[in-house]
Amino acid sequence: MSPRRHREHLPRHHPAELIATVLGSGNARRAPGTVGSVAALFLGIPVAWAGGAEALLLGALVAILVGWWAIRMVTAHDGIHDPGRVVIDELAGLWITLAALAPLGRLGDWLWWILAFIAFRTFDIAKPFPVGWADRHVRGALGVILDDLIAGVYAAIVLGLIATGLDAAGLSPLVHTP
Repeated sequence: MSPRRHREHLPRHHPAELIATVLGSGNARRAPGTVGSVAALFLGIPVAWAGGAEALLLGALVAILVGWWAIRMVTAHDGIHDPGRVVIDELAGLWITLAALAPLGRLGDWLWWILAFIAFRTFDIAKPFPVGWADRHVRGALGVILDDLIAGVYAAIVLGLIATGLDAAGLSPLVHTP
């Protein structure tokens, strides 16, 4: 038996709705995941500036925990497993990717933030195994969040490989500002 589907979302000012949509960014008519990821990128700037990778990882953990509650509230109300407007999972996944820039020495470089965004969105959209598996088979709030966390780790690995390759080739100065 499928859950009852409501005709209206939670009110926009409801805390669960604000958290799940990252302050409403997920309500974009087109590409809500990308718009939510852009919001996460800009929200990550002061977090990274204030506390570096540790703050980004702590923020991702808070987004996972508080997002879990918000996602459960929104999905229970809507009766939909993973509503497109829910983008708190994108924030958590992207912040994991951004945190990986610190050990690479690239956290202060805006070009690497753009690469992190592109890498994360690529894995989130393409959904290679196990990202797609988690998206299709894991139910509930965990299923909504898990695929983005895996995409964030994949993107971090790719950025690490790119940075290592550039360093080994002596090309880091071309794409890295100290």
